[in-house]
Amino acid sequence: MEQFGGAGHSEEIVKRLSDKGLLIGIDRDEEALKAAKKRLANYKNVKYIHGNHDDIYNILEELGINKVDGILLDLGVSSYQLDEKNRGFSYIVNAKLDMRMDKTQELTAEKVVNEYSEEKLANLIFKYGEERFSRIIAKNICKQRKEKKIETTDELVDIIRNSIPRSKQNDGHPAKRTFQAIRIEVNNELEPLYNTVLDCIKVLNEQGRLAIITFHSLEDRAVKEAFIEAEGKCTCPKDLPYCVCGCVSYGKIITRKPIIPTKEEQEENSRSKSAKLRIFERREKEKR
Repeated sequence: MEQFGGAGHSEEIVKRLSDKGLLIGIDRDEEALKAAKKRLANYKNVKYIHGNHDDIYNILEELGINKVDGILLDLGVSSYQLDEKNRGFSYIVNAKLDMRMDKTQELTAEKVVNEYSEEKLANLIFKYGEERFSRIIAKNICKQRKEKKIETTDELVDIIRNSIPRSKQNDGHPAKRTFQAIRIEVNNELEPLYNTVLDCIKVLNEQGRLAIITFHSLEDRAVKEAFIEAEGKCTCPKDLPYCVCGCVSYGKIITRKPIIPTKEEQEENSRSKSAKLRIFERREKEKR
């Protein structure tokens, strides 16, 4: 099972399945599902679900499936969404402020930018973007929107650029962190993630694996912490014949350190530079 965010590796997965195997592709973006259906048109063992991996229990229940052998979560915004000019995800191309992965939802980047209070804006830009100039950026957004509603990405970029001292703008694009923060808020990408990881582990068959690709430190931290929680840690003395501390373990962390792209892959695909892959294997708790 996979979240279709980047349908590129979906074809390789479905090729590896036996005739009885089934690939379940889940994505909030209907355009991503359409692209996957077109690319995988020759394969019949695929189900396409317009939904959210946060609802993994309900999705599997509706399909009549109790457990799965493997799950791949490709988190965050996809290259397709970044490159699609009218989606408003990119700070490079001018577009209407949107940033919705699921176009059917009501909350947009425009609403966040124009309707959130200055304090709420500053807090989310700092929390989700780790932007140290969050307060001045929020202040200038609120100042500008009093004169005119902020409707495009270029308008927002100009405000951010003018809020950060030029001497501090040499660490990538000045709008990168703020755009990330607003996108995370619009799509509620982080709040449910910790519990989603635990839910995914619990629906795995014995020795089934959960693989998660993250693209920024906040995602990676949530995944790492959830893996540690799922693995559990027995605090009983070593000389006890069995566990009495009540530790619950759902399996084993396979990647103590995340797998990162090779130098060659980073050169071929610059967007892979921040990618980290972590893997967890479902196992019944071993008896002591």
